[in-house]
Amino acid sequence: MAITAPSATLQAIQTKVRRLTRSPSTSQLSDSDLQNYINTFVVYDFPEHLRMFNNRTTYTFYTNPGQDRYPTDEVSFAGVITNPLYNFQNNFISIHSPVYMAGYNSFFTQSREQFFGIYPKTNSIAATGATGNGVSTIFSGVVNTAQSSLVPGQSNQAAGILQWEVLFDSIDSNGLGVTLVDVPVVSTLTGNNTEIGNLYDPNSSLYQAALATPPTVPFLGPLLPGTGYINYNTGQFNINFTTAPGAGQPINSQTVFQVLSLPQALLFYDNTFFVRPVPDQPYRIQFEAYMRPTFLMATNQTPQLEEWWQYIAYGAAKKIFEDRMDLDSVALILPEYQKQEQLCLRRTIVQNTNERTATIYTEQTTGYSGSGFWGWSGGPF
Repeated sequence: MAITAPSATLQAIQTKVRRLTRSPSTSQLSDSDLQNYINTFVVYDFPEHLRMFNNRTTYTFYTNPGQDRYPTDEVSFAGVITNPLYNFQNNFISIHSPVYMAGYNSFFTQSREQFFGIYPKTNSIAATGATGNGVSTIFSGVVNTAQSSLVPGQSNQAAGILQWEVLFDSIDSNGLGVTLVDVPVVSTLTGNNTEIGNLYDPNSSLYQAALATPPTVPFLGPLLPGTGYINYNTGQFNINFTTAPGAGQPINSQTVFQVLSLPQALLFYDNTFFVRPVPDQPYRIQFEAYMRPTFLMATNQTPQLEEWWQYIAYGAAKKIFEDRMDLDSVALILPEYQKQEQLCLRRTIVQNTNERTATIYTEQTTGYSGSGFWGWSGGPF
């Protein structure tokens, strides 16, 4: 009789769960419900109980010229599912340093206060040169993006207007403020922001719709009331206020000018990446991240590591007992569940024991150095 290796497939997990829960019949527990319990544990419970060494990986995405913020959801990419950051927030659990930008070890933080303390978003408030007459709502012109006004002595550097930070304002004849704010137009080819931002009345339903689903077509034609556009690179704008500015009231712009160059810092906040300085071209951004385990869909599919199969089975059985309010059975399987958890964690523990805590001595990469062999002046012994 031929002896085969023990099975660690989804089928084996399902069989063990049925045995543990005393549910051999599909009338007691359907296959679809069983598979849902298993995958719920695999995808949502497992990675929060155990952060495994094998689930830590290097993640890479690429910057886009003039774009400083990079979302990680699904709706912000205009349906471009091939964008590296598409649904990142659901496929990865957490990110960690080191962060490399164009190969340089760069600053990483999760504190907005720290990040924008170093790279402040200070508004430049200026008159556009246009004034209201109490009747006209449409105005056009160019916001001054003169490079010499940004960084004296560095006029050869690319400059631009920070996206998501544009505001045009005035006051109507009743003394009420009228405003337009920007939402960047997203490319349907790459899922990245374009150089055009649509402008909206922040009190309008159009603006709320643009926040929920980013625009893909710029407002370059006849403008609806309460809309407009701005070119972030050139500063050119065309706006149509909802209400006409009062006679003699200036039309002002509030923008944040940026010198575009190689990014040196990364902020991760609100499931969004922010880079500074704002990039002038595509750059490779790399960091470490914990990826979420994938669903087990086929009966012959195995977990990423086959040794996890019994832990998954006990975890799924525990969830079934909890839904049945069978707390006695939960208590009975808990010791073995915890034992399997320890066994799964063993590989990560052993792997990490090979790594010493970093010191000025352990970071030396050669046998000899300025302070002696292996970092000790007296030799290896």
